[in-house]
Amino acid sequence: MDGGSTCDQCGKTFTQRDNLKTHLCVHSGERPYKCDQCGKTFTVKDSLKTHLLIHSGERPYACDQCGKTYIRKSDLKVHQRTHAGEKPYGCDQCGKAFIRKDLLKIHQRTHTGERPHACDQCGKTFRHASTLTTHLRIHSGDRPYGCQQCEKSFTRLIDLKTHEHSHSGEKPYDCYHCGKSFTRTTDFNRHLRSHSGERPYECDQCGKTFTLRNNLKKHLRIHSGERPHECDQCGKTFTQKSQLKKHQLIHSGERPYGCDQCGKAFTEMSNLKSHLRIHSGQRPYHCEQCGRAFTQMNGLQAHLRIHSGQRPYHCEQCGKTFAHMNSLRVHIRIHSGERPYYCDKCGKTFPQLNGLQAHLRSHRGEKS
Repeated sequence: MDGGSTCDQCGKTFTQRDNLKTHLCVHSGERPYKCDQCGKTFTVKDSLKTHLLIHSGERPYACDQCGKTYIRKSDLKVHQRTHAGEKPYGCDQCGKAFIRKDLLKIHQRTHTGERPHACDQCGKTFRHASTLTTHLRIHSGDRPYGCQQCEKSFTRLIDLKTHEHSHSGEKPYDCYHCGKSFTRTTDFNRHLRSHSGERPYECDQCGKTFTLRNNLKKHLRIHSGERPHECDQCGKTFTQKSQLKKHQLIHSGERPYGCDQCGKAFTEMSNLKSHLRIHSGQRPYHCEQCGRAFTQMNGLQAHLRIHSGQRPYHCEQCGKTFAHMNSLRVHIRIHSGERPYYCDKCGKTFPQLNGLQAHLRSHRGEKS
């Protein structure tokens, strides 16, 4: 040691010898101060004193603006910045600012790509130590946050708090634009972007932007070709779990969305909603050029090609183009020789359904 103020292991210097003594515990691993209630140990006596407040429930530092209380004075100071609008720690790469230095440090990893926290079981890496801690519960099966009303348990405290709103009916996040309220901050933040138009997550390969990070993550699979969700019955793979669940209904035959007017059932809620418009007569999608209306958006989009002359679907064998995908599918049967529509009376086959229907009239003696 140099004059009793420099650490001979890392070279860090201190103005007081007591501070050096405390610092040396970092290298030795010594934690001499132990909580007699839970056994947790600390390198500094003051840290133990602060920790004991958790057991006593004492929160001596109160915000004079909103009354929120804290165990540590430093936490109160950080909180007060939310009232003042103060964000003293700015990112020198993108200008984003933060109320705490540690939040800036974590944010900077989005620019550097650094993910210093690695799972020793599967190798997955994380920017945040807390995210790693939560991830490890997947391997251990630990779900420490239990609901006292229904006994459901969660790996994260925030998920428990969100779940508790389902019992209370509370929706604490109110949109100041339209008054709509939400139980989860993620839903609230996503909704706010519908007003601002903000799409902060951008694909670095094609430039497409998204309101949610998770949607960008799913989109990137289009470029990588990754299809991590596999059907255990037929082996078909999907980019999204929701797509796999929808596909599995084909095997189970389950059609959970039923029409209460005619009994017809569907695998997807969106298909039921479209079907209900047959009964209501509602046609909400209007062509601005000719006024024709449609029950579904894709019907309008296909119709607009009549006005634009666009024919985006082309045959790879002869180059012929089509306005509709279904028209291309029918055309391809000319090249493949496929005739999927079969007359059960005479065995004649047809490439199109309308050809079979016209043929059946000849059996019934009807004129086509």
